[in-house]
Amino acid sequence: MNSIEQCENLVKEVYMHFDASHDFQHIERVRKNAFDIADSEPSANREIIELAVLLHDVSDPKYSTEEKLEEERIIKQLNLSDEKVAHVKEVIKAVSFSGGHEVEAKTIESKIVRDADRLDAIGAVGIARTFAFGGAKGRLLYDASETPRDNMSVEEYRTKETASVTHFYEKLLKLSEGMQTKKGKELAVERHAFMELFLQNLRKETGEQL
Repeated sequence: MNSIEQCENLVKEVYMHFDASHDFQHIERVRKNAFDIADSEPSANREIIELAVLLHDVSDPKYSTEEKLEEERIIKQLNLSDEKVAHVKEVIKAVSFSGGHEVEAKTIESKIVRDADRLDAIGAVGIARTFAFGGAKGRLLYDASETPRDNMSVEEYRTKETASVTHFYEKLLKLSEGMQTKKGKELAVERHAFMELFLQNLRKETGEQL
């Protein structure tokens, strides 16, 4: 069994405990996105990309109370070189939006994985995931009295329980403009437009200024 297969088996055990917004189907979609982008980036290391995709959410603060515990536990079992471990961790670190306080994506692998993950946060799938997460957390679908925040700390972003539609304005509608690769930018256009149309129809159906 190679490191990819071993990693996949180990992470599946973690993701089976997450809600539908961050389950293993999310990982499979991000992996497909990443490989689609990597096809136009021949210098990219696909092993690093795939390992980072598989691992990028296992220690997500939304689900993990101990920072990087699962990530470290799994990586130690993969028998990777120190160089590969450092590279994979660098890629994972650059993925998170963190309320706009993201780490710079310096390598082509980190740019690809960031774009791949963010593509799964927008469009039809992104809409479904937003409401799946909100439902799992018992949040309102929308709240017309809630003002989206432009400037917030990482802690504020992660701890305030905003309505699901508010999340569109605080994060999702900002993602397309921050895509790092040419292919990522191209793929984000249609997905961004679909979210705009969804919100337009939601305003029409509810009569709310959302």
